[in-house]
Amino acid sequence: MNIQMLGTGSAFAKRYYNNNALLFSGGQTAMLDCGITAPLALHQLSKTFNDIDALVISHIHADHVGGMEEFAFQRKFVYQRSLPLFVPAPLIEPLWETTLKGGLMQEDLRSLDDYFDVRPLQEGESCEIIPGLTIRPIRTKHIAGKPSYSYVMNGSFFYSADMKFDAELLHALVAEGCEVIFHDCQLKPPGVVHTTLEQLLSLPVDLQERIWLMHYDDTRPHYEGMTGAMRFVEQHHVYSF
Repeated sequence: MNIQMLGTGSAFAKRYYNNNALLFSGGQTAMLDCGITAPLALHQLSKTFNDIDALVISHIHADHVGGMEEFAFQRKFVYQRSLPLFVPAPLIEPLWETTLKGGLMQEDLRSLDDYFDVRPLQEGESCEIIPGLTIRPIRTKHIAGKPSYSYVMNGSFFYSADMKFDAELLHALVAEGCEVIFHDCQLKPPGVVHTTLEQLLSLPVDLQERIWLMHYDDTRPHYEGMTGAMRFVEQHHVYSF
């Protein structure tokens, strides 16, 4: 599997864009989250929404789904092609009713299924989304009452959504065979709804060595050399795992 970050920034980052990713496997491309800056990021990579073979959503904050209205309209009316939309089952209704319905609903287009081939994901169950790439959703803590899901990919790669610090989960994932962790990181405390750099630095060095930091704010340059054994994920760089 190859992964390329469309953006590596936090919800309010301007320099690094929203934390969304492209996943490449078996000659196909999946997008993981489609935030506000995703359309521009794709354009800067000389890609279009027609180059995407599947879309996966982690939760319904705008930096993760704010670009979905354009995605839906372009696939429906410009390219006239639907595509699989993989969404944890508890997110399907709120994704439409509270996020997309106001902009997408028209007289003959009244549901998420009118734009996408909606494929519900079940927590803890693996699903192949493109050839050679399976994902397993794990519900992780973010904001009370708002379900949020992180993903284990091909059994050895963990990609966090926005999540509170959960050392127990990280240790369990490593025990299961997870070799690489792309983890969201709030650089400055307190981490009310996000994991902070300070919390991640409390982890053992052998675990830190597996962690790549993403979802950081625009002050990132001030933290070079201050991340222990962890490294920053770079926007637009292609990583192979």
